[in-house]
Amino acid sequence: MDIGNAQQDVRRTYAHGFYGQLVSGAVWLAAAAVATWVSPVAGVAALFLGGILIFTLTTLALRLSGRPWSLPAGHPMAGLASQIAFTVPLGLLVVIALIGGREHLFFPASMVIVGAHYLPFVFLYGMRLFAVLAGLMIVGGVAFAQWQEPWMPAAGWANGLLLVAFAFVLRASAQVERSVPSSLAAS
Repeated sequence: MDIGNAQQDVRRTYAHGFYGQLVSGAVWLAAAAVATWVSPVAGVAALFLGGILIFTLTTLALRLSGRPWSLPAGHPMAGLASQIAFTVPLGLLVVIALIGGREHLFFPASMVIVGAHYLPFVFLYGMRLFAVLAGLMIVGGVAFAQWQEPWMPAAGWANGLLLVAFAFVLRASAQVERSVPSSLAAS
């Protein structure tokens, strides 16, 4: 199997990333809500625990939609997809260890970690749009971190909304891809 076909399988199986970004956005918005209305520390826990569940919740959403929910056994991109998924919880552990009482830095630092995790999606999906998402998250995370004593959940709310919006950008890109004749898409 060539790389282009493998990437097309990933796009088809995971709906161009639509469900993953929608679930991720919902997790970020829920964590921001917890940080806003419960406590900043609870918001940290909500994003960390919710982040661990993103792959499972995305798989559930794919199953409920009636779509294929995983790549076939032995697919050449399956290992890469799994490896990418594990980078975020490990990165968030580092963020949690380093913020030490500066909870206002958790969401911005997490934006940078999660944004960086989207860079390999460019290859996995064969979609440059993921580089745009990665860049927006990384730049946004750095910008939020520069605020003096920022309102802690602001970065969580902003990133959650970005991810939800981006889910629909990815869905639109899927519709465009389906409307382009395969002979033109190959050239």
